[in-house]
Amino acid sequence: MTTVMHDNTQADAYRAVLSEKDFRRLSGFIHNECGIKMPEAKKVLLESRLRKRLRVLGMRSYSEYCDYLFSPEGTNSELVHMIDVVTTNKTDFFREPRHFDYLVRTALPELISRYGATIRRKYIVWSAGCSTGEEPYTLAMVLSEFAEKQHGFYFSILATDISTRVLQNAGLGIYKEDSVAPVPAALRMKYLLRSRDRNKNLVRIVHELRSLIKFRRLNFMGSDFGMKEPVDIIFCRNVIIYFDRPTQERLLNRFCHHLVPGGYLFMGHSETLSGMNIPLQTAGQMVYRKQV
Repeated sequence: MTTVMHDNTQADAYRAVLSEKDFRRLSGFIHNECGIKMPEAKKVLLESRLRKRLRVLGMRSYSEYCDYLFSPEGTNSELVHMIDVVTTNKTDFFREPRHFDYLVRTALPELISRYGATIRRKYIVWSAGCSTGEEPYTLAMVLSEFAEKQHGFYFSILATDISTRVLQNAGLGIYKEDSVAPVPAALRMKYLLRSRDRNKNLVRIVHELRSLIKFRRLNFMGSDFGMKEPVDIIFCRNVIIYFDRPTQERLLNRFCHHLVPGGYLFMGHSETLSGMNIPLQTAGQMVYRKQV
């Protein structure tokens, strides 16, 4: 009997339709909780992504799911899963490579000329919206190479995301071989380990590089970012495009609060600061520097 009911519930979940009322409830909640805008055009996308949660929870309708999500128990236990399925996670190794060239040729030398490079002064780089880890591991490779040539340069990387699912994958540092194709051959040889089972076509980031990165869950809408020290460089690329303009401006000002004077913010090619009241000045293509 239990099996039959489970099968019926699964079938109901497949047939469930997200009503306008429940879409408004969910889209408003997602915006308030995560800052992500969810216009009417994304209704079908939201319905599709949440359907898997209905099946997992054995629910027959989105109304039932909403009632659970907005209950004290559901907010505590389901919120993190809901965020995991509605957030978009797309990234690559060495994405927008000109940013990494600018980092080592311009940004770091300018910061070192201002703050120096000694063991007492560790530079902090923040990958904000790190997804499955390709960006922070790229940063770790680039910064490690820079440190070999720049005496006294020490660094650490903070990598944050709102999705616990992608953070778990990022922490493992395991990727398919074809996904590391953008990594230069010399760096692949130095920082990647191939699986002993060649049929799996997997590679893993070496331990020395993984140890340079601290992965942590962070919701940009939270009241406290938990930063104990100022940050020198922030990579937040193709993240704020999911927020409305007022949320973008508030978030970028919070970033600036944590940046050292003269610190750098790297953003995605489709993002703009035009018309915002933010203490940043253009330093390069989608590169900004905090006013000194």
